[in-house]
Amino acid sequence: MARASCQHSLGDATLPVVNMFYAHCVTADVPSEFGVVRLAATARGVVALELLSTAEGFAAGLARRGLVASPADAGLPAEALARDAAAAVESMLAGEAVDLEALPVDLGDRPAWDHLILGVVRTIPRGTTLSYGEVARRAGRPGAAQATGGAVSRNPVGLLIPCHRVIAANGALGGYGAAAWGGIEAALDLKSSLLALEGVHVGR
Repeated sequence: MARASCQHSLGDATLPVVNMFYAHCVTADVPSEFGVVRLAATARGVVALELLSTAEGFAAGLARRGLVASPADAGLPAEALARDAAAAVESMLAGEAVDLEALPVDLGDRPAWDHLILGVVRTIPRGTTLSYGEVARRAGRPGAAQATGGAVSRNPVGLLIPCHRVIAANGALGGYGAAAWGGIEAALDLKSSLLALEGVHVGR
């Protein structure tokens, strides 16, 4: 990978230095009743998608991962993927069925364990849920429910890899990675609402 040495500023906030260049990307914002959904795509696929985040927080996360928002450098494939992802998210949050696996995702900077677990999570059908333990079992790692929870919480493309469909073994909601931005209660409210859109009602 090529090294980068640039610092980004948003208003008075200075974002972290990018120490290792990963990819150029195109960003897009999707308004929704849950707030703005922020996403980014490279030429390889959707690389980031967040709910409950701030513009500054989302930009900082991209910078930490070595992602540089530059539509001109990312190219037309990335722009097309960003548009397709925005349309899919809009439809999904309107309660429509969406073929999430039809959209490529770019997990190039994720560790092998995350790839394994998120690959299983991506196959969970709309209107159904799996426990963390069951995800681990389907990944060929029975007994690794806690480590599975860690991988799920690090999911960089929420909704497209539907981690809201992973719940606790006792049938409760469990956790939700969006807590990093909106706090635990807001994250659980969001997870519950996303499941309800799909006809699934889960208690805390």
